[in-house]
Amino acid sequence: MSTSNPFRHFKTSPEIIRLAVMMYIRFPLSLRNVEDLLHERGMDISHETVRYWWNRIGPMFAAEIRQRRVERMRSMTHWRWHLDEVFVKINGETRYLWRTVNHEGEVLEAFLSKRRDRKAALKFPRKLLKRHGRPEAIVTDKLRSYGAAMRELGNAERQQTGRYLNNRVENSHLPFRRRERAMTRFRRMRSLQKFAAVHSSIHNHFNKERHLYSRDNFKLNRAAALAEWRQLFAA
Repeated sequence: MSTSNPFRHFKTSPEIIRLAVMMYIRFPLSLRNVEDLLHERGMDISHETVRYWWNRIGPMFAAEIRQRRVERMRSMTHWRWHLDEVFVKINGETRYLWRTVNHEGEVLEAFLSKRRDRKAALKFPRKLLKRHGRPEAIVTDKLRSYGAAMRELGNAERQQTGRYLNNRVENSHLPFRRRERAMTRFRRMRSLQKFAAVHSSIHNHFNKERHLYSRDNFKLNRAAALAEWRQLFAA
């Protein structure tokens, strides 16, 4: 894990920077919404400052969270992955955001491409297998590119397709879609790829699936996630 201090060049308190970055990425708020909410709490911060903070420090937070989670997940059994792609518009042109979640709904990777052909469908799972290992099953839709990619990777027998089987990843698109609408879409592929990666890590960190726990356990898990967030890059 990184030991450098990303706050060393900022005069603003690290607690305020963490709060602003969390509010902007975790919730469907615009930059000006975050500025107004911080102003109500007595903090005079420009929306352009919030933009600079999330661009500069957000990826560092996400990388730190991802590294910790990947290290913990390597000792676990990967039962099932769900792969899917969503259409996104960038300056009026259609692009494809490939996303993978595990059987618990945790987003593993997000990858942006101009096409959804065999080449793109092969590059994405290859990256997944290198970082997370090999699952027992991979659920996809019936897009032919998936079948060609699975055969080339030697995972054809692990691939599963069927109606409703991929609802897990379909539902996981909703938080990203809400965030996309709040940002009034994206203008560059690079900015979309960057935000998708940061949003996935931070969403995983705070997503405690409250429907699976009692109220008391959920409150404990939520408090633990917030405490861990406040300790990121703490001195």
